[in-house]
Amino acid sequence: MRREPVTAKRPRPPGRGPKVRAAVLAATLGELTDKGYAGLTVDNVARRSGVHKTTIYRRWKDRESLVADAVIDLAAARVPFPDTGDIDADLRELARSFVRFLNSPAGEAIAAATLSDAGRIPEIADAKRRFFSDRFRRAEPVVSAAIARGELPAGTDPAELVRTLVAPIYLRLLVTAEPIDQTTADNAAKAALAAARAGAIEVNTGMLAQRSGRCCKASGPTTHINTPRP
Repeated sequence: MRREPVTAKRPRPPGRGPKVRAAVLAATLGELTDKGYAGLTVDNVARRSGVHKTTIYRRWKDRESLVADAVIDLAAARVPFPDTGDIDADLRELARSFVRFLNSPAGEAIAAATLSDAGRIPEIADAKRRFFSDRFRRAEPVVSAAIARGELPAGTDPAELVRTLVAPIYLRLLVTAEPIDQTTADNAAKAALAAARAGAIEVNTGMLAQRSGRCCKASGPTTHINTPRP
């Protein structure tokens, strides 16, 4: 009796809309983690997700835009901005979640991709900017509430607070090649909080003035109409 050859079953198509997006981005992260950026192809993402390649290309123009969206979605889910009503706890949990993300297989793959030649690709570089811009934006109401509770001095810059928090983590990860762990996160949170309470992380009024000036120039010169005095 002749046996039929056993063939690998293709994944069942995930459906439409959000399910397709989720399946494709999950497959993109899986390929990035397993094979790195250099080995990632749209064909393999299609095979892994069960979504036809033409469907993927209708939503994403190339693998760079695929990786960019996958990075943004994963980082936003793994590194939310806490709002517990205690700025000390908020900063500590933010730092810890950031370290957990960077130590995860997907986080390590993403870090490797952004440090390779892929980091020079506009879509990948823009993904990093979008992620941190979103963290800066989410920090604003949390910092404002902390100021109102008297936990931070007035004028504390939310974006600069986040930068101060992540800087020592990135230093160990990217410059000194030291391991990062919960102690790294807690120390980073303590340093950022101490700097803020010392008044060292204030809104740069000079920078705000420059931005305001650029906005005014962009909108064109102001026309003054002299009206006769009564």
